Amino acid sequence: MKTLLSVCAGVLGLALNVAQGATGADSYNLVEKGRYLTTLGDCTACHTLPGKPAFSGGVVLDTPFGKLLGANITPDPVTGIGRWRFEDFQNAMSKGHGLDGKRLYGAMPYTAYTKVLREDNQAIWAYLQTLDPVENKVETNQLPFPFNVRTSLLGWNLLNFQEGEFKHDPKKSEQWNRGAYLVQGLGHCGTCHTPKSLTGGDKNDQFLGGANLQNWVAPNITADAHSGIGSWSEDDIVKYLKTGANRFDIASGPMAEEVEHSSQHWKDEDLMAVAVFLKDGSPPTDTPKALAATDSAMVAGKAIYADRCSACHVGNGEGVEHLFPKLAMAPLVNGADASSMIRVVLAGSRAGATDAAPTAPAMPSLGWALSDDNVANVLTYVRNSWGNAAPAVSSADVKTVREQLQPK
Repeated sequence: MKTLLSVCAGVLGLALNVAQGATGADSYNLVEKGRYLTTLGDCTACHTLPGKPAFSGGVVLDTPFGKLLGANITPDPVTGIGRWRFEDFQNAMSKGHGLDGKRLYGAMPYTAYTKVLREDNQAIWAYLQTLDPVENKVETNQLPFPFNVRTSLLGWNLLNFQEGEFKHDPKKSEQWNRGAYLVQGLGHCGTCHTPKSLTGGDKNDQFLGGANLQNWVAPNITADAHSGIGSWSEDDIVKYLKTGANRFDIASGPMAEEVEHSSQHWKDEDLMAVAVFLKDGSPPTDTPKALAATDSAMVAGKAIYADRCSACHVGNGEGVEHLFPKLAMAPLVNGADASSMIRVVLAGSRAGATDAAPTAPAMPSLGWALSDDNVANVLTYVRNSWGNAAPAVSSADVKTVREQLQPK
C-alpha cells in the first residue's frame, strides 16, 4: 500500500508540475533540460549508491566533523521529497533550507547552488518528479555532538555563505559567463578544488587553488603556470573533462568518478565555456626552487624510480599519453600537498572509463613492496626532477596516509 501511495504521489507531483507550467512538447523539453542539468551537477555522486535506485540516497560523505549521508531525493512522500513543493526545493538550492525551514549542512553545496538560476531549478525539479519513488529512509545527519545541532549552522552561514544568483559580467563574453556560471554554480567545482577554513567553508580568496579531501588532492585548477593548469590549452581541458585524459594527466579517484558520471556527458559547448573561464587570468606564480640532485633523498629516489617507475612513466617523466600520466611539469606533482601521490603509490588507482576512452588504465599498488622511506624518497625525486619543484615528502607523511588507508 505504501509503495502504491508513493507511485501515485510521484505521478500527481509530475501532473501538478506540468499543469502549473507548460504541457506537451514544452513539458518534455523542460524535463529533458532538467535531466541534463542534473548531470551537470553530478547529483548522482552524493545521492546514488552503486547498484541502488537512482537518487535514493545513502552515500556516505566523510567530513572533518563526522559523517553525513546523501538524502533520498526521489518523489517518495515518506522518505524522499514527495511532500515538497517547488518552493521548498528552491529554498534548498538557494538558501540551504530543507522542508519546514530545516537548515542543511554545507556538504550539500548550496553555497555554490545559490548561484543557479530559478528557471534552471524549475527544470531540475520537473525532472526529479519523473523519477520512480523509492522508499528508503536515510538518516542524513550522523555527526557527533555538538556538530549534529543544526542551530550551529546559523553561525556557519554567517561565516561561509552568501546567498544570490549568478550575476552576468557585461565586460566578459557570453561564453566566459556560461563557463563561470557552470564552474561557480551547478558544477560546484570549488566544493572540492577550493581550500577550506577551519569551519569547513571555502576560502574564496583562493578559489580553485586546490584542497585535500580524504587523502585525495583536488588540485589547483587556476591558470597558475607552475602548480595549476596554466600550461594546458582550452582543448586540453575539454579533452580531459570529456575523456578523462589528455597529454598531461589522467583522471583518478573522485575526479575519475566525476568524469565518468558527469562531465563526459556535457555538451561540447559547455565544456569549452568552462575551459575559457578557467584559462582566463594569470595569477602570480611563486615557483619554489627544486632540491639539488645530490640531496640524499633525490639520490635514493632516483634509483627507486629507475627500478619501479620508469618502465611506465619513462625515464624523463613524460609518461605515455592516455595510458601512463605525465609526471614532468604536472600540476598535481608540483602541488604543495603530495597526499594523492602518496595514496596512489601505496594503494594503486584505476582511471575512469568513458565512452570516448573505454579502456581504464591502472596503477598497481606498491605499498607492499616499498617502505615509508622508499615512497618518500621516490616522490621527493619525482617532485623535483624534469622541471618540477615542490616540497620534499617525508616518511612521516607516508606513514600518516598508510595508516589512514588501513581498514577500520
